[in-house]
Amino acid sequence: MKNIIRTLTEIIGPSSYEEIVADAIEKMVSKNRKLEIKRDVMGNLIVRRKGGGKKIMYAAHMDEIGFMVKHIDKNGYLRFAVVGGIFNHNVIHNHVRFTNGVEGVIGIEEKTFNWKEIPSAEKMFIDIGAKSRSDAEKLVSIGSLAGMKATFVEMGKRISTKTLDDRIGCAMLVKLALSEIKGDNDVYFVFTTQEEVGLRGAKTSSFGISPDFAVAIDVTDTGDTPECHVMEVSLGKGPAIKVMDGGMVVRKPVIDFMKETAEKNGIPYQLEILAGGTTDAMAIQTTKEGILAGVISVPTRYIHSQAETCDMDDVENGVKLLKAMAEANFSKKVM
Repeated sequence: MKNIIRTLTEIIGPSSYEEIVADAIEKMVSKNRKLEIKRDVMGNLIVRRKGGGKKIMYAAHMDEIGFMVKHIDKNGYLRFAVVGGIFNHNVIHNHVRFTNGVEGVIGIEEKTFNWKEIPSAEKMFIDIGAKSRSDAEKLVSIGSLAGMKATFVEMGKRISTKTLDDRIGCAMLVKLALSEIKGDNDVYFVFTTQEEVGLRGAKTSSFGISPDFAVAIDVTDTGDTPECHVMEVSLGKGPAIKVMDGGMVVRKPVIDFMKETAEKNGIPYQLEILAGGTTDAMAIQTTKEGILAGVISVPTRYIHSQAETCDMDDVENGVKLLKAMAEANFSKKVM
């Protein structure tokens, strides 16, 4: 499992440039010859375990937050636009890698910056070692995309790197797609695009699939570090079943079904109420006439940074819970 996570997190794939991520995932899931695999117009990778029962959709997004070159100055420094929800204080002096392999570091206008304030992207630049605009233009161009460079670190059962949001969800679905799933539910493993810029891939893929039941797999914040915001989610205490976030309220039958499935199978879980942010489930829930949708979240510290951190026990138990739900006979109270 760690090898899958490492492989996927090392890929640079900001929103709209998920093809390399999709290629890697397709290569992995192709080992199961029983699966049907396709890509749609939005670039979503849709992997189907064909069955005759209810249509179950699992969604994890492939894209990551990134930086797009919008100007190259005379000295070769790159000004950039952010792609997705950058936490500006997290990226100063971070290493970045462009999709073509060029690397650089994010600097800041130190003389004009008040260190007591959260910096704006307009005060930052990317230094790729160029000495002039012409030097820089040999390496990148306007519109070039970069992401944070991966630094995979193992800390016992915990791992830390960039882009656990949401390559950890993708890795979980890869593992599940390669496992044996009992029952006759029609299970779709959907690796979505452009989540970080508006849940766009989830919107189109869920419209096309029209599932009976859907679950987004993503990360969530924690409340277990010193002087952090109050939140009843911790690393190592199980995957989190979402109750509410900044974009959706999960319907009670969905929450009850997830809790009952976890308890029946002896899987530890937590309940998540996230003050801000949302997931693909928001777009899925409001597709067509409405779809029953929930979220399984992996508790993660330092989200949208180069050092996102999670616990492998939560990841493994999350896969177990997803598998148990995929094999369930859905009752009328859920459907």
